Amino acid sequence: MLHKEFFRYVIPSMIAFAFSGVYSIVDGWFIGNYMGEIGLAAINVAYPLTTLIQATGTGLGMGGAILISISRGKGEPEAQKEYMGITIGLLVVVGILEMILLYAFYGPILRFFGASGEILTLGSEYIRWIIYGTMFQIIGTGLVPIARNYNGAVVAMVSMVCGFVANVILDWLFIAVLGYGMTGAAAATVCGQGLAIVPSLIFLIREKKLFGYMQRCKNLNKLREIVFVAASPFGLTLSPNIILIIINKNAILHGGARAAACYAVVCYVTYIVQMLLQGVGDGSQPLISRYYGLGDMSAVKKLRRMAYLSAEFLALISLVLLILLRRPIAVFFGMEAQGVEDAAATMPIFAAGFVFIAVLRVTTSCFYAIKKNIYAYILIYGEPIGVGILAGILLPPLFGITGVWLSVPVTQVILAALAMVLLKLASGRERKFINNAGDAVLEEF
Repeated sequence: MLHKEFFRYVIPSMIAFAFSGVYSIVDGWFIGNYMGEIGLAAINVAYPLTTLIQATGTGLGMGGAILISISRGKGEPEAQKEYMGITIGLLVVVGILEMILLYAFYGPILRFFGASGEILTLGSEYIRWIIYGTMFQIIGTGLVPIARNYNGAVVAMVSMVCGFVANVILDWLFIAVLGYGMTGAAAATVCGQGLAIVPSLIFLIREKKLFGYMQRCKNLNKLREIVFVAASPFGLTLSPNIILIIINKNAILHGGARAAACYAVVCYVTYIVQMLLQGVGDGSQPLISRYYGLGDMSAVKKLRRMAYLSAEFLALISLVLLILLRRPIAVFFGMEAQGVEDAAATMPIFAAGFVFIAVLRVTTSCFYAIKKNIYAYILIYGEPIGVGILAGILLPPLFGITGVWLSVPVTQVILAALAMVLLKLASGRERKFINNAGDAVLEEF
């Protein structure tokens, strides 16, 4: 029974996150093929700001969704309503503030990322239109985890698929047919995110009386609780793109625009794998949170074990496929002959980290599912810190541009080992008495 429930949540979540990862490469494919390597480098430099917007929605939505699931497990319907109302209010207010701030500062931010000349011009054109659609993106990504935690895993998947299909069609229309370039790519992304809102919104209005819940948003303690939990999924979504910023900047410094274009190809496809692995962790989260709320730690351990096995299986398959297909992938993105060879040499370095990313993504999701947020913070924010130190200081003097690439898998190996230590520490501390037929059973998590 638990296995069926696990896959009923995890498979739609994996599909949704995989489409989210593919979603991110659609603009890159069209720009790479119709504007060349300079356009590809520009969109890669600007893309972290797009992800900041989406990470904000995902973090706030997931923060509320986790607390909703725990409240469902405890049988507290009023708490569910309060968490829902506060979460919706946060999505709207934070969306407005983020749009204003990003529009005011996107130019200096892109320059800080290492953009200059034509890369800065094209990147500014792209991100300006992305910022105009901030509200669509924050609300769209924020509603998906809430729908998933209300037994709407298929609805969440449909939302992502709808956004992806719309983005592909509009990218083709705006870039290939009408020739709008970077503006067209950004407009397609925003319109796709707007469409992605519809299935989740209809589900929550029809099934959960969303507008009635939105009136219940006055409890400041619950607001702080949501924000505290949200910091983990926010960081987990944003972390790959903080790493993207670090690697982009150091790639341009040590290898120029060609190295940045090479990394654009590599990070697009490895990002899909990361999203797929995050789909396993976040797909199991609603069940882990619910059984944690019920006090059934035996079920929590079983779910965690299934998540690890599923993620490692996917990581190994992805590793083999990307190594075998590394040259066709580079050609697919419009790379020239030398660019294809550069990408083919770089891809295995990043792919080697997949088995360790699987450990990190599942462990992190398990930690924030049961409100072990400090442990989750260590793993999430430790990754960009580790990459920054290795890529910015330690490895390039020894290995040049290869040292920049190596900083990512080396950090992932270190943090995967740390994740196992933290998990053992959590297992030693997390003890609950579980009542079963009147008998108290001490279960170690």
